Amino acid sequence: MNIRSLTRGDGVVIGAAVLLFIASFLDLYTVKGYSLDATAWDNLGTGLGLYVGGVIGAALIVVNRCLPQPRKVAGLDLGTVGAAFTVLVAWSLFWMLVDVGEGASAAAGLILGFIAALVLAGAAVATPLLPALQGGLVPAPRPAAPQPYGVQPQGGYGYPGAQQPAFGGQPQQGQPQPGQPYGGQPQPGQPAGDFSPFWFAVPVPRPLFPEDGSPTPIAELAPGTWYLAVEQRGQALVAQTQDGRRGVLQDTSGIQRG
Repeated sequence: MNIRSLTRGDGVVIGAAVLLFIASFLDLYTVKGYSLDATAWDNLGTGLGLYVGGVIGAALIVVNRCLPQPRKVAGLDLGTVGAAFTVLVAWSLFWMLVDVGEGASAAAGLILGFIAALVLAGAAVATPLLPALQGGLVPAPRPAAPQPYGVQPQGGYGYPGAQQPAFGGQPQQGQPQPGQPYGGQPQPGQPAGDFSPFWFAVPVPRPLFPEDGSPTPIAELAPGTWYLAVEQRGQALVAQTQDGRRGVLQDTSGIQRG
């Protein structure tokens, strides 16, 4: 599991789930003239079915984000199942808030629970749609210091043991040269000097597609790892992975340059 794949939206989901769990221990209703101390846990259908159900939905979303590949339950994406949980909880708490019964008023547990469930459902649904919520919750580490062109950053692609040439020395065979893509061979039709390869990291896991335009990804770029951009094609980048595979990164929004 990779916590660097968590987004800002996931952070909102986690915070709202914690608030929802706390609200389950507060009073649900107040009745004028009576001393009523009833929480969600006085009714397991409310405590486990609604409040904890929302927390479970948040957990499914976060766990699915941390996994290397999305998991499915009965053919449904685990994150989608979690989002459905959160929407159902918010919907149910809304009607509990509206229909509190004659002579009763909603107390802190119900009001705070509905607000938390509403924020939780909103973040679960909006995160895939809003770029502002898709940024990394844990920033990708930056290189320790700028490296001269042609020298591999410390740790290379994020794994230990990568060797570096001395400052000002000759690049190793296969390292990028100024004005050339990684591997040293110019690409047909690429104007010399118009693009300089650079290191970058992605904020969230993103697929890398074949250069021939096939729709099936050849790899997934993970947050916290540095990759080399070797060519630019419009808004897309041609990147190379640590095992030497090259592909097209179509979504370059929010990438962090080294």
